[in-house]
Amino acid sequence: MIVDTTLPQRLDEPRALDIAHAMLDGFNRHYRLFRAESARSKHRFETQDWQAQQRAQRDRIEFYDLRVHECERRLEREFDASHLSMAVWQQVKLFYIGLLADHLQPELAETFFNSVTTNILHRNYFHNEFIFVRPAISTEYMEIRPDVQTSYRAYYPKPDHLPDVVRTILNDYGLHAPFANLESDVARVVEVWKLQIGGGKLRANFQIQVLSNLFYRNKGAYVVGKIVNSFNEAPFALPILYNERGELYIDAVLIGENDLLALFSFARAYFLVDMEIPSAYVQFLRTLMPRLPKGEIYNALGLAKQGKNLFYRDFLFHLRHSTDRFRIAPGIKGMVMLVFDLPSFPYVFKIIKDYYPPQKDTSREQIKEKYKLVRYHDRVGRMADTMEYRDVAFPMSRFEPELIEEIQKYAPSQIDIVDRNHDGHLEVIIKHAYIERRMIPLNIYLQEAFDAGLDNPKSRYQMEHAVVEYGNAIKDLVAANIFPGDMLWKNFGVTRHGKVVFYDYDEIEYLTDCHFRRVPPPRHEEDELSGEIWYSVGPKDVFPETFGPFLLGNPAVREVFMKHHADLLDPQFWQAHQERIRRGEVLDVFPYEQEKRFMRHPQSHPHPSAVPSPTKEN
Repeated sequence: MIVDTTLPQRLDEPRALDIAHAMLDGFNRHYRLFRAESARSKHRFETQDWQAQQRAQRDRIEFYDLRVHECERRLEREFDASHLSMAVWQQVKLFYIGLLADHLQPELAETFFNSVTTNILHRNYFHNEFIFVRPAISTEYMEIRPDVQTSYRAYYPKPDHLPDVVRTILNDYGLHAPFANLESDVARVVEVWKLQIGGGKLRANFQIQVLSNLFYRNKGAYVVGKIVNSFNEAPFALPILYNERGELYIDAVLIGENDLLALFSFARAYFLVDMEIPSAYVQFLRTLMPRLPKGEIYNALGLAKQGKNLFYRDFLFHLRHSTDRFRIAPGIKGMVMLVFDLPSFPYVFKIIKDYYPPQKDTSREQIKEKYKLVRYHDRVGRMADTMEYRDVAFPMSRFEPELIEEIQKYAPSQIDIVDRNHDGHLEVIIKHAYIERRMIPLNIYLQEAFDAGLDNPKSRYQMEHAVVEYGNAIKDLVAANIFPGDMLWKNFGVTRHGKVVFYDYDEIEYLTDCHFRRVPPPRHEEDELSGEIWYSVGPKDVFPETFGPFLLGNPAVREVFMKHHADLLDPQFWQAHQERIRRGEVLDVFPYEQEKRFMRHPQSHPHPSAVPSPTKEN
């Protein structure tokens, strides 16, 4: 730890207090704007302004960095912050802690302090008392205060009054649009809830708890809550959509932890939800999804910097309680990214290489822009969320020598090996990395099925499911105006819930920027026999007919693919979606399986990607 004690503490206290106030002012401005944008999502939903809703989802991501930079500039302008002594920064943090004693978002304010401080201070100070490595203020029991909004509401229905409670819950959200057939919706919800309760006796504590504000994303609004009966709790969510007449309807009842995990997946866009006390929402959601890390819940709520902060704390904790080593990640090595992992930790670390083969006409900045595009785009459940880190320190002792050699060979500009504390303990500093949830690469998932033999029903299902899901993933991306570029199996992964997700972004493009063409007929026999192409190819030209030889070499894979997704080999499919997007249409991409939908509204059709997976085994 490095501490500059050249200035007596008491002389700097007034200035330190002013700096602490200025930093908290910066955070308060950020959260006020963040919350206002989230609250406006209700009006956008009521007016069915889907383009504005998606813009808000994108624009809100930038709010945090903008406010951090504003705060930095103010601190430099008013206090010459980058030249302050470490003694002053110690005092600033202590005063800041005092200011957070009754704050409603203390954990977010601490993270904001870290962001501003680490941008001003040198990296040497990142791991000492000048930032919040651990939280200083508890977020427990904040709602005991009578002047704050409670995060959830509880309803206590009698056995025969469940329909009344459903109506009351929906009315309490105050949506200014009529339901197409409220009684039918209520009856369907009650039917599913009764099945969940089963024949069990309703206990004295039987209740329905729902979070106080709706969760908005794209064209949907979601009621999120749980059924409580004795010691049993059943999470649920009710998606509310519009039909073509501008009337509301409940599209499904999502029930159980797995359904909620799919709804809050790391591969989906962040929700817009108005929260006075975000930690209370997170605590409630953890009771619904105990397997989901708190950091990923904050991410899903649009509080990505807090999620990133919690991820790093979890990572440090895991390092402290594990002994395995970082290694080169299994699978086919990428031409652009160097990927490594820690076997006991469910994430992968990706570094942009310094050198690329000739066929990869790109640059480090272009690759960063591709990852930025994904961050701001609706990921429709098919693109992994990515956390971006700079100057991350790892213990050298935890690296396999082969991995160090690999990084030094392919990405030498991205690694430093230092003894920061001059105690003989070397650290590996990775200058820039992306971190994603680990998945099974799709090519490996398929190979495992082939190795087990397709005469085995389980293996055949695994193969068929993977191929159908692969095509569905591409079609979901198409619906969201994304062309994945490199569509090889190795660039997709399988999640623990069996979803196929795209994770290699260096060739990604907006669908509307591509030129989908048919392969021109050969001019003469020599063209047909030649190994070279006989037609011109522009930089954004795509020939879907040519996908087959690269993707469908295995006859069993080809049979399943052609049964469900032959249209992906036809340029007309891609061109039709381009026209649809240019007309401003926003298609539904549902965060739940088609069989969960009530499907009683004939005008509420699934988009063309809604190909069911093969029937699962019992």
